[in-house]
Amino acid sequence: MRLRTVSTVVTLKAMTCLIVVLAIYYQDLQIIFLDAVQNEATSQMLLVLPLVVYIIYRKRKILRAVVSDQQTIGPKATQHFTTLIGILLCTTAMLFYWYGSYTFTPLEYHILTLPVFSAGLILLLFNLQTARQLAFPIAFLFFLFPIPEEIILGVSSILSISTSRISSTIAHALGVPSTISTIDQIPTIIITRPDNSILGFSLDTACSGIYPLIGFIMFALFVAFIIRDKPWKKAVILILGIPLMYFLNVFRVTIVLLLGYNYGAQLALDTFHLFGGLALTILGAVLLLAVLEGVFETQIFLRGGTTQPCNECQSRTNNQEDFCYNCGRLLQYPKMRLKGTEIAKILAALIAVSLLIWIQVPAFAVTQGPAKLLLKTPTGEQGNTEILPQIADYYLSFILRDSNFENKSHQDASLMYLYSHQNHTKENVWVGIEVAQTRSSLHRWEVCRIIWPTTHGYDPSVRQLDLRDIQILENPPIVARYFAFQYKGSNVTQVVLYWFETSSLILDDTLQQKQVKISLISYPRSPQEIQETEDDLRDFALAIAGYWQPTKTWTKIALTISKNGLTMSTISAALLVCVIVIAVTDVIKRRKTITRTYSKLPDEARQIVDAIQKIEKNSVATIQNIAATSSDTSTDLKTLNGQLIRAEEAGLISPQITNRNDEPIQSWKSNVSA
Repeated sequence: MRLRTVSTVVTLKAMTCLIVVLAIYYQDLQIIFLDAVQNEATSQMLLVLPLVVYIIYRKRKILRAVVSDQQTIGPKATQHFTTLIGILLCTTAMLFYWYGSYTFTPLEYHILTLPVFSAGLILLLFNLQTARQLAFPIAFLFFLFPIPEEIILGVSSILSISTSRISSTIAHALGVPSTISTIDQIPTIIITRPDNSILGFSLDTACSGIYPLIGFIMFALFVAFIIRDKPWKKAVILILGIPLMYFLNVFRVTIVLLLGYNYGAQLALDTFHLFGGLALTILGAVLLLAVLEGVFETQIFLRGGTTQPCNECQSRTNNQEDFCYNCGRLLQYPKMRLKGTEIAKILAALIAVSLLIWIQVPAFAVTQGPAKLLLKTPTGEQGNTEILPQIADYYLSFILRDSNFENKSHQDASLMYLYSHQNHTKENVWVGIEVAQTRSSLHRWEVCRIIWPTTHGYDPSVRQLDLRDIQILENPPIVARYFAFQYKGSNVTQVVLYWFETSSLILDDTLQQKQVKISLISYPRSPQEIQETEDDLRDFALAIAGYWQPTKTWTKIALTISKNGLTMSTISAALLVCVIVIAVTDVIKRRKTITRTYSKLPDEARQIVDAIQKIEKNSVATIQNIAATSSDTSTDLKTLNGQLIRAEEAGLISPQITNRNDEPIQSWKSNVSA
């Protein structure tokens, strides 16, 4: 079947890529973007996909040129190597994806495999040149990866301390009486208003500027990639951009202090949130672009959108030539034929994704909550004890709802229950249930107890005794984190076993899907009783996880792959390395063979190869540059094009599409070793 235009084939393959990626990563992307919409900490992720789409749109012409099978350089063996590498990349990514589903942090593993899987799919359905042109937008997908809290807290602590000092100094110089204190291990600026009332502004992680800084770094890399200018100007973007964002946040905090001093806390806080992380990132981006275009005269967007053709391009188009002999600009895109192998690849990809959906593993165990989360009573709403199972020899009771913690952590509910033993021969078990719309509102225990104070320059109040992951349910697999610690200065030991789920719960008389953290807490009398306490918490966890009724169990094949995913992905990655080594070796052998053939040619037959090798050192070997460099300057460009075609057929040179300001330029490269 022959298609008239390249766009039809490209559309078919591109849609296949999009369908396959969304089918596999839809659940993970849904969690990521739902969190980004409602949480400043991850709001910069909303920019990732629009920026990727823009990069691809901007490179549309060069992509349209390189996706053609006629532009795939090298013999059939090279094309088969490319296909095999694509298959192995996809296989390695999927095996690691399944392994991640069998861990405590599945979402992070899933997102980490997204760029790798996308690269493999492009190699499989397109070719190596297409993958090269899409390397940056594919790598840009790594910005969807949730940054570990340890890094966030460490950097934000430094930013909070320095920002509070500079802002307080500036405000004091402007007549605002201010001092710096520490409240709950957070730098706090205390100002005294004209009426002698006291206001405190705490610079926690969200106020430190870390989140807009992350978003700005992402945007700065994007701008550095798309600008059409010298490399040193690209470097200026990051060199100027990061300090710019830092001082923008200092300016934001200073303005808040001035507003609080003159008009009160409410207006100050409203202003601060108005210029939140995403807004501050956009403001920084606008200022950076203004500096680049105004001061450095950097060309970010071409007027008219594309490079203007030379004077001869129009006449060449009328003559139905493939490219302009003067500037090398591609005038006609190669017609593509949808061959049987290409159809087979597309069908194989669609069949494979259908099988993957059948054994799809979610980021978190999906459960159906057993009852209403809250009950209305004469004294207000309280936790419903029916959401937890009855355990033999234990009384179950609701203890409290921590509304202050809910507001601080942006949670829908934070409930505490107690299982008390009937004859008091065993330790009581406390159960904390935290419910939120987003996963980032549910914090890890070890972060709060150990990492937070450490990154803020304080000695943790507890000493870690044990920290490891424990599987509490086989199918679907639910992995909990076991954390045992002892309070310093006392003999109090605390053991926590907690895990995350995605559950459908009844809130406000409506069924809603929420992110849930369930924590089992116990206080063994001594460190020697920790093992017994761990066994008891395992039993409670198993009972609760089963009681919450998983809505979907895994197939046996999914369980088997997930359990052995790390080993299998390692084997697949090793095979991938072997194939790459063999492919490189094959290329080296072919170049040696071509070089030997070249050495036997007469001098006049070597002229084109010599000219291309000379040009490649400093420029691009277009037909005009080859003609200017060739020793035989009497040859006209049309005759030279015929010589280039014959050199291609002999394997001495290869045609390639070069990117010049996102315009496809016809050029050549030498296959002869220098």
